[in-house]
Amino acid sequence: MISHFNQVVCFKRRFSLKKILLFFTLIVLVPYIVVTILIRRQEVDFFFSSNTTVRVLRSATNEIEVVPLEEYIMGVIAGEMPASFELEALKAQAVASRSYVMYHMLKNKNNNYDVIDTVTNQVYLDSDTLRNRWGSHYDEYAKKIMTAVKETSYQYLVYKGQVAEALFFSTSTGYTENSEDVFVSAVPYLRSVPSPWDNISPAFSNSTDYSVEEFCRLLKIQNSQTIQTTILETTAAGRIKKIKINEKTFTGKEVASLLRLKSSFFTITVDKNKVYISTKGYGHGVGMSQYGAQGMAQAGYTYDEILTYYYTGVEIKKIKN
Repeated sequence: MISHFNQVVCFKRRFSLKKILLFFTLIVLVPYIVVTILIRRQEVDFFFSSNTTVRVLRSATNEIEVVPLEEYIMGVIAGEMPASFELEALKAQAVASRSYVMYHMLKNKNNNYDVIDTVTNQVYLDSDTLRNRWGSHYDEYAKKIMTAVKETSYQYLVYKGQVAEALFFSTSTGYTENSEDVFVSAVPYLRSVPSPWDNISPAFSNSTDYSVEEFCRLLKIQNSQTIQTTILETTAAGRIKKIKINEKTFTGKEVASLLRLKSSFFTITVDKNKVYISTKGYGHGVGMSQYGAQGMAQAGYTYDEILTYYYTGVEIKKIKN
C-alpha cells in the first residue's frame, strides 16, 4: 500500500514538472522565437491566400475591378511595353510592374482601390481590349507575355527589406535621373545611371515647332515677337529643372506639359515667326528605361541583371505561396 502511494506521488510530481516545462515553453520561448524571426526577416510577406488580387480603378467606367495579381501584371506589360520586345526585357518589366503595384497595395490598403489603370500609375489593358488592338497577333503576343509573367512568377524588388516603388519610363537621354531631380524625395534605389542603349528608341530625339503666337498662348505669356530663354537649373542628366522664358519662370516639367513635349530635356531656338524645339528622351527619366532594358536584352543581359542595373542596391524576392 505504501509503495503504491509513493508511485502516485512520483507520478504527480513528474506530471507537475511537465506542466511547468510546457508553461515555460509557451510563455517564454515561443514569443522569443516569433519575435526573433520577425526581426530577422524585415520584409513584407504577400501571402498567396490574401494578397494576390489588385483593386484597379477603371478610368473608363469609374468602377473598381478586382483582378488576380498575375493577370494584372500581364495586362500591364501589354499596356506599358511593346510585345515585340525581347523576352528578358518583358521579364524585367513584369518584376518592376509587380513591385510597383505591391508598393501601392501597401500604401493604399485603407483606401478603396490600389491603382488606376492609366499612366497615373500603370496602364492596364484587359484581354478584350488586347484582342481588338493586336488582332491576328493576339495569340502570339499573349503567349509571349504569359511566358514573361510565368518565368518571373510572383517576383518583386526589395530595398533593405522594403518593397521598392519600381518606377519606369520609355526612353532616357543617355542617363536616367536621380529621383529628387524630378520628383520630391531622394530615393536610394532610384539613382542616375548611364543608359547608352536608348538610341535604339524612335523617341530618343524629336523636334517640333510652333508659331510665336501659339508658343506664347500655350505657355500663357504675353505675345511677343522677341522670345528670350535663360536656363536657370538643370538635372545631373541635363534635363531642365528651371527656365526663364521672357519674364516668366517655369519648371522644365511645366514647359514639357504645356507644350506637349516628350521630355524636359529640350532646347529652344527662334527664327523669325517660328519657335523650334528639340527634345531628347521620353518620359520622366526615373528608374528603369524600357528601351534601355530592350537594348540590354539584345546585348545578352538577363532580366535580373537589367533590374539590378537600373535599381541601385535592390534584391529580387518572391511572394510566398
